[in-house]
Amino acid sequence: MDSEAKLQLIQLLTYVLIPVIILIIVLIGFLLYIHFKNKFKTSSKKSNKNKIDNEMQDKQSILNFMEFDNIEDSMIIQKNGTRYLMVIGCQGINYDLMSIVEKNSVEEAFVQFLNTLRYPIQIYIQTRSVNLENSLQAYRQKVKEVENKYNTMLMRYNQMRNSGNYSNEQLSKAYFELTKQSNLYEYGQSVINDTERMSLNQNILNKSYYIIVPYYALEAGNEKLDKAELKNIAFSELYTRCQSIISSIAPCGVRGKILRSNELVELLYMAYNRDEAETFGLEKALQAGFNELYSTAPDVYEKKMRELDRIIDERAMKKAREKVKEAKSELQRQVEEKEENIDDIVNEIAKMILEENEPYIGKEVKEKAIEKLTETKEGGATDGKKTTRRRKSTTV
Repeated sequence: MDSEAKLQLIQLLTYVLIPVIILIIVLIGFLLYIHFKNKFKTSSKKSNKNKIDNEMQDKQSILNFMEFDNIEDSMIIQKNGTRYLMVIGCQGINYDLMSIVEKNSVEEAFVQFLNTLRYPIQIYIQTRSVNLENSLQAYRQKVKEVENKYNTMLMRYNQMRNSGNYSNEQLSKAYFELTKQSNLYEYGQSVINDTERMSLNQNILNKSYYIIVPYYALEAGNEKLDKAELKNIAFSELYTRCQSIISSIAPCGVRGKILRSNELVELLYMAYNRDEAETFGLEKALQAGFNELYSTAPDVYEKKMRELDRIIDERAMKKAREKVKEAKSELQRQVEEKEENIDDIVNEIAKMILEENEPYIGKEVKEKAIEKLTETKEGGATDGKKTTRRRKSTTV
C-alpha cells in the first residue's frame, strides 16, 4: 500500500472516529449530570429529614417547657418523679403599722425560724389583679333573697292593715320589722353598686405569699423503690416539713396552710397566664377545654349524615301531614256523599227488610209498602233538588 492510500485511510478513520469520540463525551456528560442530580436529591431529602427531626426536637423541648409533670396529692411532681414540691400559702401581716416592740418580736421570731431550717425552701410572691366577679355574683344572690323576703313582709303588712283585725301595737311592730328589712335591702344594693364601680378599676392588685418546700428522690436513699412508694415517702416527708414550717412562722404572726391540688393548679395557671388570667379565669378555661392538648372536629360525613337525617325527618313529617289532610278530605267527601244519599240508603234498607219479612206481612202488603217507598223516594229526590237549588242561590 503506497503512501497516498495510507493517507486516505487515515482521513477516513479520522472522519469516523471524531463523531464517535464526541458522542462518547456527550454520553459521559449526561451520565455525570444524572449522577449529580440524584446525589443532590438524596442530600436534599437528608437535609429535609434532619430539618424535620430538628423541628420534632424543638416541639419536644416546647413540651418540656412546663417545669412540672403532674399535680397529685397536694404535690407538684417534677423531672419524671425525681423531685416533689409542696406549697404553703401564707397570710401577710402589716409590718409597717406595728410598733417597734412588735417589729422586734417579729424579726426575732423570723430569725429563729431561719435558724431551724435544715432543708432548702423558696419564698414566692405572686401579684394578682383582684377579680370581684365571683364575689359580686354571690352577693347578688344574697341581696335577691333579702328582696324576696322584703316583698313577702310588705304583702303581709298590707294584708294586716287592710283586714282591720290587728291592733295598732301589732301593726307598729310589723312596720318596724318591714323597715329593718327595707334598710337591709337598700344597704345591699348600695354595696353592690359601689363594688361594681370599684371593679371597673383594673389597678386593684393583691399580693399572695408562698413558701415552696422541695423533696428529692435521692433523699430516700433507696434506688429500688417504685414510683408509688417514692411518692408516699415524699408526701409524708413534705407534710412533716410543711407542718414544722407552719408552726415556726406562727410566732411571727403569719398563718399558713398547705395548698390542695386544685389550689396548686390555680397557682400555676396564674404563674403561666398572668395577662390572660385577669379576663379569662381558671374555671372558664377548664370549662372551655383548655386543659386538653388538642381538639378534633367531627367527621364531615357524620355531619352530612346528621343533616340528611334532619332533612328526611322534615320531609317525612311534611308528607305525613299532607296525607293526613288528604285522608281527612276523603273521609269528609264520603260523609258528604253519605249525607246526600241518606234517603236512598234508608229506602234500600227498608226494602230489604220488607223482602225479608214477606212471609209475615204478606205479599200484597209488601208490594204496597214498596210502592210507597218508591213514591217517597221520588218526592224526596225532587225536594232534595229544590233544596239544593235554594242553598246554592242563598250561597251566591
